[in-house]
Amino acid sequence: MIVDLRSDTVTKPTPGMMEAMMNAKVGDDVFGEDPTINELEQKAAAIFGKEAGLFCPSGTMTNQIGIKCFTQPLDELIADQTAHVYRYEGGGIAFNSSVSARLLNGERGIITAEMIEPEINAVNDHYPRTSLVVLENTSNRGGGSCYTLENIKPIAALCKAKGLKLHLDGARIFNALTKTGDKASDYGQYFDGISICLSKGLGAPVGSVLLSSKETIKYARRVRKVFGGGMRQAGFLAAAGIYALDHHVERLKIDHTHAQILAEALRNCPAVSNVLPVETNLILFDTVEPATVVLEKLAAHGIRALSTHPHRIRFVLHLDVHPDMVEHVVGVLKSFK
Repeated sequence: MIVDLRSDTVTKPTPGMMEAMMNAKVGDDVFGEDPTINELEQKAAAIFGKEAGLFCPSGTMTNQIGIKCFTQPLDELIADQTAHVYRYEGGGIAFNSSVSARLLNGERGIITAEMIEPEINAVNDHYPRTSLVVLENTSNRGGGSCYTLENIKPIAALCKAKGLKLHLDGARIFNALTKTGDKASDYGQYFDGISICLSKGLGAPVGSVLLSSKETIKYARRVRKVFGGGMRQAGFLAAAGIYALDHHVERLKIDHTHAQILAEALRNCPAVSNVLPVETNLILFDTVEPATVVLEKLAAHGIRALSTHPHRIRFVLHLDVHPDMVEHVVGVLKSFK
């Protein structure tokens, strides 16, 4: 048995998703003529209370387009020091937008208005112009930690008062909504841009959508073209995204339940020194031995995972991890000395 806990991006399309993809109506999206892409963009925008959407190959692209839309060269954005846009997008903030980053030390990736306000630069020729705040929900490096709308409201109010834009890296936003019970439709009023991922957790093979105003998305389409993201008959991929939104959101509760089962097993495992709080489908835990040693032991039992630190490992639950697989991992952890 192989249990792949490296990421929720390793899933394969379900039979229903494959059928939807094969039956998709397609056209040339650069001309705006792919009906399935248009449907996905409109559907995603409506879910989050935004005017329009833009389908892109990856969450990195939607985030980087968002940053490009909301900043000018010589500006500065504010984000947590663990933020995906800073750590895992290849230096794109600087390369794509000529923008610097002011990094905050949040609590497991979660920052507050009180942290942000002192870091907003005064208007001064010596300083970059603070123009954007980026939040990540859920926080990858925070182990799937969540913002609630009550956390977000004061940050949005601060940004509005200071004339800053607010962007959400919502790569796992549906996991956050499943945990908090907040409504997706309430998000649009607080964020200028929202990036949602269809291949993390929701099981689509590829794709993310940037959500914003019609005016911003019009410019974002141009930026996507410059980034090389203009696609033609990509409705086959968009169909998978529509299917994921219709069929794979509610089932995220299963992944969260599986994560809690594995977290409990890890807490009782002698090879584990600490398990970070588990809120959604991600588990971060610290190991007594080097992570590489523990990963080899797991691999010997068919369990795949990744390290995020010399003594830290990440498990990610997803729709291709079934109850018998969870039982297998629990049994392996019990056997560790």
